[in-house]
Amino acid sequence: MAFRVSAPYNQTHQYESPAENKKPAKTSKPDEMARKMKSLEQNIKNIQGIGGHKSVSFSDLCMFPHIHFPPGFKTLKFEKYDGYDDPITHLKRYCNQLRGAGGKEELLMAYFGKSLIGVASEWFIDQDITHWHVWDDIAKAFIKQFQYNIDIAPYRNSLSNMKKKLTESFMEYAIKWREQASRVKPPMDNHELITVFLEAQEPDYFQNMMSAMGRPFAKAIKIGEMVENGLKTGRIVSRATLKATTQAIQNGSGSFANRKKRDEGSMMTSGSREVQRGASHPYVQVPQGQFSYPQHYYPPPIPQYSMGPPQYTVFNA
Repeated sequence: MAFRVSAPYNQTHQYESPAENKKPAKTSKPDEMARKMKSLEQNIKNIQGIGGHKSVSFSDLCMFPHIHFPPGFKTLKFEKYDGYDDPITHLKRYCNQLRGAGGKEELLMAYFGKSLIGVASEWFIDQDITHWHVWDDIAKAFIKQFQYNIDIAPYRNSLSNMKKKLTESFMEYAIKWREQASRVKPPMDNHELITVFLEAQEPDYFQNMMSAMGRPFAKAIKIGEMVENGLKTGRIVSRATLKATTQAIQNGSGSFANRKKRDEGSMMTSGSREVQRGASHPYVQVPQGQFSYPQHYYPPPIPQYSMGPPQYTVFNA
C-alpha cells in the first residue's frame, strides 16, 4: 500500500516567536518633524519663561527640589519676618524652632522661605540659589540684605526725642516707646529705661511723674495715665494754660494803663481849651507864646463881679 506524502508546509510564520513576528510601525517624516519641533518649542519656553517671566517647570520653581523631608516630619508654624527688624534675631529664632531637625542644613535651607513674608519673602524668591551651597550662604546673604535695620536701630538720644503726639493716648505712646527701647543695643536696665523715658516727656508730664523713678516701667505707665486724666479734668493745670492766663492778665493790665493815659490826655486837652477862652476875655491879658502851661495846669477862675471903669463923670452936689 502506497502512501502519498504531501508537499512540505512552507508557512512557518505561525510557529515563530512574537518578538520576531512583530515589526515596528513606520512613522511618517512629517509627524516626526512636528514632534521634534513641539519638543524644541517647549524647551525654549522653559528657558525663556512665559511672558518674560522665569521658567514654570517644577525644577525651576522649586528652590530646593533635591531635598527630601524625613518620614513623619511635620511642617512647623514659623514666626514671620517682614524685613523691618533685626535679621540676626530672626535667624536665632528660626534655628531654635528647627532644632528638632537634627541640625540638617538641607532642612534649614528648604524651610527658611516659610519664615518670611512681605518684602523679605519677595527678596528670597528672587534670589539665584545656585550661589547657595550651604546654610551659611543663605544666612550671610540674608543679613547683608537687611543689615540696614541694625544700622538704623534706635539709640538713647533718639528715644529721648521721641515725643507723645496729640492724637494718641499716653498708653499708646508708652507702648510704642517701649517697643523702640527694646531695640537699643546694649539693652538698658530698668533704672536707665525710666530715666530716658522721663527725659522724653513734656514738662506737664515730667514734673508730675518724678515719683516713677526706681519703679517698674508698668508703674510709670500708670502714673502717666493719672497725669493725663488730671490734665483733662483740670485737676492739674498745664503750663500752656498757665501761660495763657498770665498773658491775658498782662494784656488786661496794659489796657488799664492805656485807658488811664487816654483820660489824662483828655483832661489836658480840656484845660488848654479853658486857657484859650480866658485869653479872649477883655480884662485878662495873657501873653501869647511866652510860656507853656505845665501838665495838669488849671487856669484861675475868672471873677464874675469885676467892676469896669465908669462910663461918665459923677459930680457931687
